[in-house]
Amino acid sequence: MVAAEDSWTRPLGATGLQVSAVAAGGSPLAGMPWLYGYDVPFERAVATVLAVLRGPISLIDTANAYGDGESERRIGEALRRAGGLPDGVVVATKVDPRGRDYSAARVRASVAESRDRLGLDHLPLVQLHDPESFAFEEIAGPGGAVEELVALRDAGEIGAIGIAGGPVQEMARYVELGVFDVLLVHNRWTLLDRSAGPLIADAVGRGMGVLNAAVYGGGILAAAPGTSASYAYQAAAQETLDRVDAMHLICAAHGTDLATAALHFSLRDPQVTSTVVGLSRPERVAATVEAAQVELPDELWPELEALLPPERVWLDAPFEH
Repeated sequence: MVAAEDSWTRPLGATGLQVSAVAAGGSPLAGMPWLYGYDVPFERAVATVLAVLRGPISLIDTANAYGDGESERRIGEALRRAGGLPDGVVVATKVDPRGRDYSAARVRASVAESRDRLGLDHLPLVQLHDPESFAFEEIAGPGGAVEELVALRDAGEIGAIGIAGGPVQEMARYVELGVFDVLLVHNRWTLLDRSAGPLIADAVGRGMGVLNAAVYGGGILAAAPGTSASYAYQAAAQETLDRVDAMHLICAAHGTDLATAALHFSLRDPQVTSTVVGLSRPERVAATVEAAQVELPDELWPELEALLPPERVWLDAPFEH
């Protein structure tokens, strides 16, 4: 439960930033039907961001590459209509490669593009996005993208820096560099998958803030029973689907629904600073905040935990740090 006023806003590691327990995920705002199966028109996206700005969510997470910059453009337009960034609101973005170019020069260009689209002179949190498609030695070596992000932070040109990606073994290599302030993981710390457990524990031990994204596993934990057969946008194992069906029944027996339980799984974890929820329509903003404030019975959690799928069907094989 996230009910007490002092538990809704918390420090993001040692960055000096204060963020809300729930963050607005900006990926759906870009309107990417090939990924989500639905489009988000420009005006609906802007209206969604304006709804966020009027409410208690104080962290918006986006990326340079979401819809080739469209998410940032729409967030920037909402900020313009709102008369600027409200006090206390943090807009975080991510640097992205251009094709196979993830050089230091590309990092600088990505930061400049994000500033321009968002209409912000200062970016308080910039994350290295999905580096797993590139050789670690290329990205983390001398003159690479990591070194450039660190230089931009140290020069005061950007605020905190983070690492955001998927495969936990690869993300662990970046965390171990000891230069990042924030870790963002997705789809790997949910009711169905705990791949990121050791990675998150390591990040917390280093004083990093932790953002947990995609807690609905790409939609299966928020969809009506029997309507989704994929986890993280790929076919889910039958064993996983059977357990999702059982989770629906358990949640109903406790007077709630699986989507609310999936959200609270992350919210109740003291390791997680903020839970990133993708938002694509204005009414979802208030509904998500309301769901976060619901009190769930303690008896629910051991019953759901007993249905955790085995490690062999998680996205990443377990590893010991």
